[in-house]
Amino acid sequence: MDAPVPFRGGGFAPRAIPAAAAATLIGIVIIWQLAAMAGLIRSQFLPAPAAIVVAIYRLIVSGELWTHLSASLARLAVGWSIGTAAGLILGFAVGLSSLLRSPGMAVVSAFFPIPKIALIPLFIIWFGIGEGSKIAVLGFGVFFPTVINTAAGVDAVPRNLIRMGQSFGLTKWSIIRKIVLPGALPTILAGFRITISLAIILLVSSEMIGAETGIGAFVLSAGNLYDTDNLLAGIMVLSALGLTLAWILARLERALLGWRQ
Repeated sequence: MDAPVPFRGGGFAPRAIPAAAAATLIGIVIIWQLAAMAGLIRSQFLPAPAAIVVAIYRLIVSGELWTHLSASLARLAVGWSIGTAAGLILGFAVGLSSLLRSPGMAVVSAFFPIPKIALIPLFIIWFGIGEGSKIAVLGFGVFFPTVINTAAGVDAVPRNLIRMGQSFGLTKWSIIRKIVLPGALPTILAGFRITISLAIILLVSSEMIGAETGIGAFVLSAGNLYDTDNLLAGIMVLSALGLTLAWILARLERALLGWRQ
């Protein structure tokens, strides 16, 4: 008689190990610093981590970092929120309505592949060089992935659960609130991880084209001056921003999806 095959990969339920993630990043920084100290990396091309830390400290002390970071955070919050809210509305509409599914997905399929960075000049013509064009770029870029992930999440809800709700006499809105929304939530939250990273990329791109403040404008200015210390400092700030937002989303997932444990 054949022996049973043991579960592998944690029983198909892999767990996150925060210590391993931190150790990986710390190890990369240590190797980078040692290579710079050994002269294997020229500081003109890639400053050592210690030099980048000093540059960030100077930006903090002078207040310049907060000036640029606050401007970027405000644009990111408004643009991402608008694009996400609109994407959720259309995503649920497409996922729940046969009348809207084909027209909605046709629009998404037509516009989603367009590189959003290429549309920045057009948005500047429409909304001006100020905040409107930057927020529009972020909202437009976040909107389409949100629609796709939301509709996919709705489609992934087991239909037998919906039929069970109908058999118990639940109203349409009760089924959406108690069955469809919780069932689609894992896919929607996973999509948030993608859209927040995409929003940061579009934010930096839009700030590089037309902004006096913002991390993107700061990075562009440092690059034009061949100030690699500040250039890498700005990039590290963006990396830290991405890690912080990913951590917040992970905590949000844990709070909203505790029922899956």
